[in-house]
Amino acid sequence: MKAVTAVFNGGGTKMKMDDMFAHAPIPKVYMQLALPVVLEMVASMVYNLADTFFVAQTGNADLVAGVALGAPLLTFMLAVGDIFGLGGSAVISRFMGQKEHEKCARLSSFCFYAAIVASLILTALLLVFERPLLGLLGVTSATYPYAAGFYRMLAIGSTAIIVSLVPDNIIRTEGLANKSMLATLAGIALAIVLDPLFLFVCHWGTTGVALANVLGYAVNTLLLIYYMLADCKVLSLSPRLWRIPMTGVRQVFSIGIPASLTNLTQSFGILLLNNYLAVYGAVALAAMGIATKVYMIVMLIMVGFAFGAQPLIGYNFGAGNRQRFRKILQFDFAVEIGYALLSAVLLMIFAPQVVALFMQQPAIVKEGTEMLRWLLVTAPFIGAILVFTTVFQSIGKAIGAFMMAITRQGVVFALVIVLLSKWRGFQGVIMGQPVSDVITFAIGFWLYRRLLPSSQTAV
Repeated sequence: MKAVTAVFNGGGTKMKMDDMFAHAPIPKVYMQLALPVVLEMVASMVYNLADTFFVAQTGNADLVAGVALGAPLLTFMLAVGDIFGLGGSAVISRFMGQKEHEKCARLSSFCFYAAIVASLILTALLLVFERPLLGLLGVTSATYPYAAGFYRMLAIGSTAIIVSLVPDNIIRTEGLANKSMLATLAGIALAIVLDPLFLFVCHWGTTGVALANVLGYAVNTLLLIYYMLADCKVLSLSPRLWRIPMTGVRQVFSIGIPASLTNLTQSFGILLLNNYLAVYGAVALAAMGIATKVYMIVMLIMVGFAFGAQPLIGYNFGAGNRQRFRKILQFDFAVEIGYALLSAVLLMIFAPQVVALFMQQPAIVKEGTEMLRWLLVTAPFIGAILVFTTVFQSIGKAIGAFMMAITRQGVVFALVIVLLSKWRGFQGVIMGQPVSDVITFAIGFWLYRRLLPSSQTAV
């Protein structure tokens, strides 16, 4: 027990944390937790755009394709990290509210070391089965050398990528969202500097692009570990605490796996949409690519608010403070839907001008404007869907979390786009996502009313 009790020194700091989660004005603590996550999302988007720009400047189509073909591997690694990061933070936040600090310490240790083990196993499997996996990614003989370089470096650096998701998420349960943001920004800044250096000075091609990513994640992870050791009063990285009961493992996995599926279904949705648009030519694909990039700016900010608020929701649910819990949900719905509505209206009005910033070809501007407006018309529904998702994760409703993970860009989207493409052709394809959003909202609302007692729901 010495190893456990040593974690719980600094009661004054814990009291301050409890005051923040349990008593501080809801708008203040909500923004204090959510805004750093929003900034993380925006910074990640900036890096993705910069990375795309640097790679495109090489003028080598096969190199550009090699990076694009290897990108799903990075998405998959982030999804693996989400199992332990989002799953762990959801469970820990409830235990924080229940003052079960020993369980929080053990869970944080378990998630950290389990992520390391999972990443090492994944590295071995990726390197052993490189050729067949690259074949599944669609690599040709021309793109193989480029895709393989990107793939191998990501495989070797998978530990830095996967493990970063654990402390990044769980330190927010102690109110340290600013520390998480600083670590993320430092990693992104390093990657942005290293990208052109490795590409144009060192001439390391796709291997250099992947190495810049890995080193950025490594710095991010090391800083997060430092912040956990220096600032966390409840959470622990002690290897002596990693053992937890099987019930705890099931709790982490029952929320973490649906959370990771959200990442994977997003990639699935994009691939499916591009597949159905491909028959309408390069203009349609280019227009949707631009519309999706603009749309994702709105989406990432909404995701930042939703997941930034998750520790606050979980803490007050775990503490049994039903009145505050309900008020937090009311504020969460107001922020998500209000922001979505305002952003959607403004971008729908100025859609032609926004699309033209990327490409000025009249056909692309016309189609891109129509696509962007269709995507944005259901933005308020997505705001509510994100609240449903984070609530289910925060309060441990695994069925609700799983349903939200597989519907919007998974099962529902696949069914909708198949049916609408046959019924309305091109128009049906671009209507697929908004129709899927409405159906997913209806499913989420039904689950929300069913899984939460009426005294706790905010709508």
